[in-house]
Amino acid sequence: MSSEKVLIVEDEVHARSGLTELIESWGYRAECAADGIEGLERAVEWAPAIVVTDLKMPRMDGMELLNRIGELPQRIAVVMLTAQGSIESAVEAMRMGAYDYIPKPVDPVRLRTILHNASRQREADVELEVTRRQLRDTGVLGPLVGSSPQMKDIFNMIERVAPSNVSVLVTGESGTGKELVARALHDLSSRRLKPFVAVNCAAIPETLIESEIFGHEKGAFTGALERRAGCFELAEEGTLLLDEIGEMPAATQAKLLRVLEDRKLRRLGSKVETPVDVRVVAATNKDPEQAVASGELRGDLYYRLNVFNIHMPPLRDHLMDVSAIAEKMIDDMNERHHCTVAGLKDSLMTRMEQYKWPGNVRELRNTIERAVILAGTGMLGVEHLPPHFGEPGFAPDPTRASRAAAESDAGGTSSEMQRYLEDKNTVRVEVGTTVDEAERQLILKTLLSTHNNKTKAAEILGISSKTLQNKLKEYQSASPVVTE
Repeated sequence: MSSEKVLIVEDEVHARSGLTELIESWGYRAECAADGIEGLERAVEWAPAIVVTDLKMPRMDGMELLNRIGELPQRIAVVMLTAQGSIESAVEAMRMGAYDYIPKPVDPVRLRTILHNASRQREADVELEVTRRQLRDTGVLGPLVGSSPQMKDIFNMIERVAPSNVSVLVTGESGTGKELVARALHDLSSRRLKPFVAVNCAAIPETLIESEIFGHEKGAFTGALERRAGCFELAEEGTLLLDEIGEMPAATQAKLLRVLEDRKLRRLGSKVETPVDVRVVAATNKDPEQAVASGELRGDLYYRLNVFNIHMPPLRDHLMDVSAIAEKMIDDMNERHHCTVAGLKDSLMTRMEQYKWPGNVRELRNTIERAVILAGTGMLGVEHLPPHFGEPGFAPDPTRASRAAAESDAGGTSSEMQRYLEDKNTVRVEVGTTVDEAERQLILKTLLSTHNNKTKAAEILGISSKTLQNKLKEYQSASPVVTE
């Protein structure tokens, strides 16, 4: 039971009195108003924690009331009531700062859940203010680090969006830290004590992805020997990250859209729909608009997920953050590998800030981890970098390949093309390279030579496609799937 104040703003008499009685029965202190103008007056005088308002009303509608409430000094969560077919208006309201929306006729279970979550969010405000202070002082936001203008803009966006229940689409090149954004959104929300579940849509076979995401009943398909909860149920009251959303099959995308709209799911083989309360964050390294145009991503799903878009810039565009990110990684690696590395020498820092990092933050993390293990203690120097670090051919460089191709097409010397092809098809393994690192280089170079044809690469390497997928998933992220 809660003693939070809830203001109901509804112009229809019976709906207004019914909602007031229902919300009071749950233990809230409820008052009501007949339109937006009266609602704004009551909000100023009574200072409710939550306002539940109709969208269409005389004199002042729900959108204008939302704007006016946003100008008040106190933080008030606004829940929008929308008629069927007004989802676009509801999404626009969430862009403008509404906490959530619920279609009419009102589902009491869903409304109670929304009010509970909104009340819980108020408890997180104090901790959120501490985090904001940390952000201003040190350029750190949860797992994210950076003081560049690009990162400050991202931190501000996360700080604004995290308290709401809105879906977020995170875009950016592979390795830029999209999962870290999702974790920051989770950690700064009222859901932070509940599970964070991350699933890579590209790493799950097409025949199993619906089962993994939505779950299945015993006997739903061959091999379904027992009932299994999917990722949505595992993330109940928490956050679900759907990474590489553009790789999800079209049929699964349609089912996902329905879950996002109705907040209910049906396991494979089940005849019953189960309510779910999950905040969804999606991520992709593709241009989402191009993915929609090519048919890889459903347009209606894209617009439903893209209420807010957070774009992670490539590391080469904010090299001034390399030092701070590396220092944070050293602390993490010291704890993980029981080392006592103190920091980075200036010579090493200069080399790292001059490098373009085609693999982005993930490549930086791999470089720092290798250096910390190799050094063990003291300061990291240039001698702890991987062999040939920063030299031509050290890492796949699309711009270099393009230059070589252009030179060849122009009838010029083929020396650059020849060197590129030799580097592309060669794995250099120096003394001191770990077996795991040598294996990683071999797999990635083989994928490069097959133009990312995973089936062909697996055949060349003499391993199964499943093993290759697991290796790639391991390289993408060493973090656990579920955290609580």
